Amino acid sequence: MQPTEYIAIDAIKPLNALLDKVAEHKGCGTSSEGGKSSCGSSDGPADMAPEVWEKVKNHPCYSEEAHHHFARMHVAVAPACNIQCNYCNRKYDCANESRPGVVSEKLTPEQAAKKVIAVASTIPQMTVLGIAGPGDPLANPEKTFKTFELISQTAPDIKLCISTNGLALPDHIDTIAKYKVDHVTITINMVDPEVGQHIYPWIYYKKKRWTGIEASRILTERQLQGLEMLTARGILCKVNSVMIPGINDQHLVEVNRAVKSRGAFLHNIMPLISAPEHGTVFGLNGVRGPSAQELKALQDACEGEMNMMRHCRQCRADAVGLLGEDRSAEFTTEKIDAMEVKYDGATRKAYQDLVEQQRDATGAAKRAEQERLDALADTSGIVLQIAVATKGQSRINEHFGHVTEFQIYEVSAAGAKFVGHRRVDNYCQGGYGEEDILVTVIRAINDCHAVFVAKIGGCPKDDLRKAGIDPVDQYAHEYIEQSALAYYIDYVAKVKAGEIVHQLRGDADIRQGAYIAAA
Repeated sequence: MQPTEYIAIDAIKPLNALLDKVAEHKGCGTSSEGGKSSCGSSDGPADMAPEVWEKVKNHPCYSEEAHHHFARMHVAVAPACNIQCNYCNRKYDCANESRPGVVSEKLTPEQAAKKVIAVASTIPQMTVLGIAGPGDPLANPEKTFKTFELISQTAPDIKLCISTNGLALPDHIDTIAKYKVDHVTITINMVDPEVGQHIYPWIYYKKKRWTGIEASRILTERQLQGLEMLTARGILCKVNSVMIPGINDQHLVEVNRAVKSRGAFLHNIMPLISAPEHGTVFGLNGVRGPSAQELKALQDACEGEMNMMRHCRQCRADAVGLLGEDRSAEFTTEKIDAMEVKYDGATRKAYQDLVEQQRDATGAAKRAEQERLDALADTSGIVLQIAVATKGQSRINEHFGHVTEFQIYEVSAAGAKFVGHRRVDNYCQGGYGEEDILVTVIRAINDCHAVFVAKIGGCPKDDLRKAGIDPVDQYAHEYIEQSALAYYIDYVAKVKAGEIVHQLRGDADIRQGAYIAAA
């Protein structure tokens, strides 16, 4: 494949001053255009109503295409919670933990508003403010809505979001609409109280603590009522569900149907985080999280029902930056007090215009390769899974030894589709490859046919090949999806010529339908 002409950020001279302020892209670099998938992964303006596209085009959580261009931030103004989940332990001062419910410092609405302006002036690609805890925003309605009031006065272009367990949601629909909160995420882990009783020890509702099946019955009724009320107002709703093996994993197919029928825009099935050191009930009792293959199989089974989000990073309640990164330590209250804070709307608009140029270039490159794929008479139903080493901007631009997260793409006759991410430890430590770490890296991507990298050493190349994974560095610094399609076309040609034999990778029986019966 010939090197592609593209628009590099630092090549646009009129924006030099802007670029000095734009944060380095440290998070995920995936993007998808065309092909049927989801607004959480690949849908574009041609796939939805204009008013919906305007809401999602620069929202990193609601558009997979947007999430490598735009950043989000959460402000921790909501400490109280009205339910208890067996997968949650809301510790404070855990700066090295990246999981929901964790924050380093709680803020007042006034402190939060100042922090938002400071972040927006430093990171012009920050387009979304969310309140997600560390408790529940709607269990702290005064603090939550005061924060939104202050932000809407000083930074009206920033999108406002709430992430809630839904118990108090029906009581606040009018206020949510009043503050033009266009995006609400509801965590719905069950629609059957028999299942829910194993997830929720108690809820606090109408000044009373409820337990057991009755608590879960109240919770699911309130969640689904709130979802219906929001969608009736035209407010986009994303549903989060935690996949808990042995408890709700099979049941989530039913949850998927239930939320789709009530108008949910996107469904995000996330893996249980259950390390014992986090002190959660599930973690201490040995309830395991799902494997990446199990998670993908469930997501695949649900995708036929509705749009699926696959790029979630299960963020902290005070996260700042692109998905996949956290820059909250740069914006502590002490540091913000020392900053000269100025909201620069013109710089933010210039950056967004630049993003549109990059999107056009990426899309053109992919469409050119897709035309070659469409011209193939027969691909014999071949489906490939490819791991990609990327630092961002939709490029294959990371050294194999420096990867902390692979982006996973599925490529078939229908095109290239982002399907998930795999976190791994750095293979290179001080210039030397740690063999024990390499084993875990290979295990993380052992269901992939190939791994795309900007550069890779001879030893890991050999070990990858022994594991049946093709190490590919020929597409270094090219667009991910264009390269994936080019590789697929070449792979199919080799299969037809008898040069290679196509084989399923990894736990094929898991990937191809462990949840089909449940669906």
